[in-house]
Amino acid sequence: MERSHVPATVPSAHGRTRLRDRARYALLLLVVASASRGASDIDQRINQIQNGLLPPVLIKGEPTASTKLSSQMAALHVPGVSIAVIHAGKLAWVRGFGVVREGGPPVTPETLFQAASISKAVTALAVLHLVHEGKLSLDTDVNEYLKSWKLPPNEFTEKSKVTLRELLSHSAGVTVHGFAGYAANTPLPNLLQILNGEAPANNSPIRVDQVPGANSRYSGGGFEIIQQVLNDVTGTSFPELMHDIVLQPLGMQRSTYEQPLPGKLLAQVALPYRSNGAPVEGGPHVYPEQAAAGLWTTPSDLARLAIGVQQALSGTSAIVLPLGTAHAMLAPMYNQQALGFSVGGSTAQKYFTHGGANDGYRCNLVSYQNGDGAVIMTNGDNGGELVIQILRTIAQEYHWPDFAPPERTLNAIAPSLFDRYVGAYRLDSSSTVTFWRDDAHFKSRVSGQAPAEIFPTSEREYFTKVVDARWEFSADGNGAGSSVTLYQNGQKQVANRMNDAEGRTAVEASIEIEKRFEEQAGTPGSEAALRGLIDGLAKGAPRYDEMGQALAQLTRQELPALQKAIVGFGPLQSIAFKAVSPAGADIYEVRFEHAAVEFRLILENGRIESAWFSQ
Repeated sequence: MERSHVPATVPSAHGRTRLRDRARYALLLLVVASASRGASDIDQRINQIQNGLLPPVLIKGEPTASTKLSSQMAALHVPGVSIAVIHAGKLAWVRGFGVVREGGPPVTPETLFQAASISKAVTALAVLHLVHEGKLSLDTDVNEYLKSWKLPPNEFTEKSKVTLRELLSHSAGVTVHGFAGYAANTPLPNLLQILNGEAPANNSPIRVDQVPGANSRYSGGGFEIIQQVLNDVTGTSFPELMHDIVLQPLGMQRSTYEQPLPGKLLAQVALPYRSNGAPVEGGPHVYPEQAAAGLWTTPSDLARLAIGVQQALSGTSAIVLPLGTAHAMLAPMYNQQALGFSVGGSTAQKYFTHGGANDGYRCNLVSYQNGDGAVIMTNGDNGGELVIQILRTIAQEYHWPDFAPPERTLNAIAPSLFDRYVGAYRLDSSSTVTFWRDDAHFKSRVSGQAPAEIFPTSEREYFTKVVDARWEFSADGNGAGSSVTLYQNGQKQVANRMNDAEGRTAVEASIEIEKRFEEQAGTPGSEAALRGLIDGLAKGAPRYDEMGQALAQLTRQELPALQKAIVGFGPLQSIAFKAVSPAGADIYEVRFEHAAVEFRLILENGRIESAWFSQ
């Protein structure tokens, strides 16, 4: 460094000025260098996301098999991704990847996506804000607030009234899981038609069919009741109300609940794509179910919301919620379900989160209460898988206590030792898990899922590589497996061994599913079962005895909406087998007079255990 020519004795005024200037210059260099290091650090983190997406599990002593973001986007048919990362309570960086549509311009931080069910969490902030202002109570019968529509009373509401607390926590016993939206240029229902399930609404009536407060069951329909409450209590349209008390105060300038989206904004959206890479016909669906699914936004705007909640929790800001109300909002009620958000965390560092899935859009928001987090939004039906990969890589980069891939130790043991655990076990959730040996490979399958190889850490402990899950076996006096514990997502489930006869049947079924996927051979009788399912739904008289218990229950609940959808497709024209999914679902392309629809169904022991369709 250049030496000063100012004497070491008391300096002149000119000399003091030069010293001050040099000090300022040195400080400026320090600030610039610090900013440069910060930018370099961010660039390195972004580069890791772009070029080093991590696998679900890392193996100690083995090289990491990372993949490029662009490769995964292409493989999953997801044209665009937008990411915002929060660090130390501030928006650290925002970046778009890919394009808004095939052959179109790139995704930017300003590109709009549908937030889907994350809309519910944002709606919850508005409710809690009005509770704090004394305009609403969480524990008052909602029918006292409803004016233009009333929730019909029945045997369940006689036992317990429906409250906002229960609606926000999905514990009100309300029907209608989610909403399909409406294709462009089709008639849109108003809110009363949605609540009553009346044409042109494509959902079943929103009603109570369980005792409120008895248990938790996800319900988008409950948030439409909330939307009506907010309309009736404030006398303000829902989009305007959300803008005034949540979006604008939090600086979410590129967010709106307007449905349909105003034409001037349509050029700024990422267009939605199907799982096979085809664009959603007509573009984004319209969601008049605004409170449940209607928010258009960007990751950076949702990050601002998360930061606002973080600040409310720390007491440093009360723009939307004061300290006490924020903590009450995130207090878990049922299985980590709080008011609007789900909460979790394997350490003292807790997070709040919500995901979203609209037609052609998948997204997720995760925010730690202490100031870190991320928002990831995509414009593809397969975007959920990509979101998981990105989230775990961000978690690794920022040293989060959750979501990052664990490191497992792989030990070699004699394959013959696997045999003691071969069989079927029943989980707490009533699902069945099967284990079998294929030469030197030990495999497992949870009912409804794809088979997966598991690898030994010890004679009794095993892990999978495709997801972060561990199995720990307990043995009887003879050394044979008597039970197995599954550790996954910070929770554990115990499965007890089934009898040998049931076990053999279940294991053979799992092996058969794996074989059918390898050979891409459909399940015998699945086409006939599909034809019977379509015919029964169209007539409003499904053959429930040909369904598994869970599917039959869901079909009964959603029958009006299912029948309306099937009838709307027009007469059946053809059914063509396409493929077998890794989970063993037979995939068919079904052509009706007015639509081509993909159906997937899983047939086990002659009964349809699972079925779903999408256009």
